Amino acid sequence: MFAIQKKTKKKHTRTLSKIKLYDSTLVWCTIILILIGLTMVTSASMPIANHIHKDLFFFTKKEIVYLILTLFLVNIVLQIPIFFWNNHSIKILLISIIMLLLVMIIGIPINGSSRWIKIGLIHIQPAELSKLTLLCYLSRYLSRKHHEVINSFFGFIKPIGIVCIISILLLIEPDLGTVAIYFITTLSLLFISGVQIWKFIPIIFLGIIITTILIMITPYRSERILSFLNPWNDPFGKGYQLTQSLMALGRGNVFGVGLGQSIQKLEYLPEAHTDFIFSIIGEELGYLGISIILSMIFFIVFRALNISRNALNNNDIFSGYLAHSIGVWIASQTLINVSTAIGILPTKGLTLPLLSYGGSSLIVISLSIAILLRIDFETRIKINFYQDFK
Repeated sequence: MFAIQKKTKKKHTRTLSKIKLYDSTLVWCTIILILIGLTMVTSASMPIANHIHKDLFFFTKKEIVYLILTLFLVNIVLQIPIFFWNNHSIKILLISIIMLLLVMIIGIPINGSSRWIKIGLIHIQPAELSKLTLLCYLSRYLSRKHHEVINSFFGFIKPIGIVCIISILLLIEPDLGTVAIYFITTLSLLFISGVQIWKFIPIIFLGIIITTILIMITPYRSERILSFLNPWNDPFGKGYQLTQSLMALGRGNVFGVGLGQSIQKLEYLPEAHTDFIFSIIGEELGYLGISIILSMIFFIVFRALNISRNALNNNDIFSGYLAHSIGVWIASQTLINVSTAIGILPTKGLTLPLLSYGGSSLIVISLSIAILLRIDFETRIKINFYQDFK
């Protein structure tokens, strides 16, 4: 008996040594995007960094610090089994809710919004962390209460209620863009879990009504809508940011004006290194550069959905739902950011994943991709383990 077990163990070890235990293409794609992001943040932020801080590389230095911290945290997350996120999803969600409450008390106001908590030299944006923690909670809930969600209205409405509670905290900041991400990913998860389509209709209808009311009662949101519909009516006022963004994209044409040669970053385009870095990329690298970068982002999304499918086929429901939601989150945030830059949507204040300046966004999205790699690793191990014993 011992000899058989020893032989089986050796066979399994040999098999693991031959198979690929992680998605190397996903890793390299992420690394390349982060390096492109660091390069473009450096290019886009130099004028404003010199004007405000008298240091051309002020934002670059901070981004490098965030990148080092990201690498450290990613290395930790890669060692954590997925069942940890499943078992502790409620606790980490409560932590993120507490942080959102702290924003209202000790938050640092920037550009009219209190979304950041300052700890030493580092600014933390709890809204970014709440995206990942909420997805962990929803994935756990749907994996454990699948039958209830499908057959009971209360089971269906409960996760919506949790999202609404957190959304209220975000709207106080205010941060309507993150709320939009919440609802897109939540509805996507509910859809793949098998919820009947007719149940989505009242939720979507109610969401449209609430969004319309929020826009109507808040002057700055109404101004954004009016400037978004026709920014050229007031190109030096309410439509200024969008017109400057469109001019940057227009100057870029197909091949761009060249790295570092942007004119709009010379303090013409506000938030050039953060929310509107897509416009600077378009100006300096052209439509060709934009196409390559967006293709890489949506390759990550495709891999996330593929990892989700493999996990679900292997009956790892929590892992499958979590991988799916991460993919939808990255895709929807990218689409909203790009749509804002080209004038399809009003300004939302969302970063371009892995590319925009911002430590919280870089860290949380990188950690999410690390979780994807861990899910993929565990799924491959299980699949090959079962194959060895067939």
